Amino acid sequence: MSDPAERGARASAQRLTTRLGANVEAEVEAALHSRHTQQQPDQYLDPVTISLGTLIVSIAGLTWNMYKDLRKQTPAPSPQHIVILVRQQLDQQGQLPAAEPVLEVVVDEVIQAAAETSHDYNRGEELA
Repeated sequence: MSDPAERGARASAQRLTTRLGANVEAEVEAALHSRHTQQQPDQYLDPVTISLGTLIVSIAGLTWNMYKDLRKQTPAPSPQHIVILVRQQLDQQGQLPAAEPVLEVVVDEVIQAAAETSHDYNRGEELA
């Protein structure tokens, strides 16, 4: 089973396909793959499109980390609060303008994936 950041990134790509184009799912998969390997892709990937997949995966990872940290303080951090925190972090990194069109979708999907993971864990299923 993949972590909530990965599942959230994939679900975000599916939701964003109509708005961002059919390639967004492949871009996210390429970005996820590159997280786990040092190998370069076998085929040429447009740097503009791969950066969108990388951005979605990056936002998903940041969201997941913030969600985990906030869960130490409150059992159910609000999605709006997480959006604000992620937006602030991306603004500090100078990435907010590029991230704004996908930010809320990615945060929403990661939180949903985290809730599903928590539900599976509470049912006693082993999580990888």
